[in-house]
Amino acid sequence: MSLPHILVVDDSPSLRRMISACLRAGGYVVSEAADGDEALELARDARFGMLVTDQVMPGTDGLTLIRTLRQTDAYEAIPMLMLTTEADGQVREQARVAGASGFLAKPFDPDQLMAAVAALLDPSKVG
Repeated sequence: MSLPHILVVDDSPSLRRMISACLRAGGYVVSEAADGDEALELARDARFGMLVTDQVMPGTDGLTLIRTLRQTDAYEAIPMLMLTTEADGQVREQARVAGASGFLAKPFDPDQLMAAVAALLDPSKVG
């Protein structure tokens, strides 16, 4: 079974590269977008099996990105992981309502990222 193609969206180039490098080291195919607007363009042209997105970005933010993608047949059921420095319960609830499958507070280490991705892609293999 091949691993899903993951779209990583973050307006911080260094964080986006770190996330992508971790995922690639785990065997995933990764595409990158600098913001939600670029991610929506990429999602129109390619099919992704998972989304990892920052919450706070200029233009289309992560919550709006998730909401928009969830309205399309191609993305209504894929895992979507929200990353944010805002770790309070209200932000987590907003992410859940928008359609996020999971939530990871920044800062995080690569092992936390990989565990969160694995859990969302195949919950039966975690634990």
